[in-house]
Amino acid sequence: MEQQAAFYPNAQEIKDIYGLRGQIEHKIAFLRSQVPKDVKLILIGHSVGSYMVLQILKHAPELPVIHTFLLFPTIERMAESPTGRIATPLLCWFRYALYVTDYLLLTPCPDIVKSWLINIVLRVINLKTELTLMNVIQPFCLANAAYLGAQEMMTIVKRDDDIIKEHLSKLTFYYGTSDSWCPTKYYEDIKKDFPEGDIRLCEKNIPHAFVFRFSQDIADMIATWVKDNLSKI
Repeated sequence: MEQQAAFYPNAQEIKDIYGLRGQIEHKIAFLRSQVPKDVKLILIGHSVGSYMVLQILKHAPELPVIHTFLLFPTIERMAESPTGRIATPLLCWFRYALYVTDYLLLTPCPDIVKSWLINIVLRVINLKTELTLMNVIQPFCLANAAYLGAQEMMTIVKRDDDIIKEHLSKLTFYYGTSDSWCPTKYYEDIKKDFPEGDIRLCEKNIPHAFVFRFSQDIADMIATWVKDNLSKI
């Protein structure tokens, strides 16, 4: 996150850059300043990224977005979801205790010990890199992640049906069958409210956190969708 703010000069001008609203404004600023205006866009969002995509459509209607793919979309009732009920008190009320624990335990911990611990975790979850996790467990990153998470729990409550209705032809939703962040009830509700929409339910039992083990499966699936529909969109 610290590197993210350094890459784009306009990031320093965004208020509350590490909050949910600031992150959305940052994405819009990037698209407006770094992407040529004649380049058509296909936006892909995962989890809260799906909420951000909808907000981009709402607040930057001039962007030439031709389609979006919203994967395991946490666009409503986050705090009411099974995982949200657990995460909300931790992120909103107990995160300050987590900050203290992090500073006391991780800050003085030598990098070689951190690397060893991360390697153990990565072997368990079958990942091949430790660079990202080494950055994430820094106190600064953990504090900002918890801060952003707390805002997500408080902000993402009611589904914005106005945005969905306005841009329905550009939206493809992909819900999980065992997703504790957006249960199948959320899928059933949006499917009922927008029966003409492209709203799909995963048939492969891929988890919400697909990036750990199923990133290639999702990438192949999205690539197929884009190839099959590019002429239409």
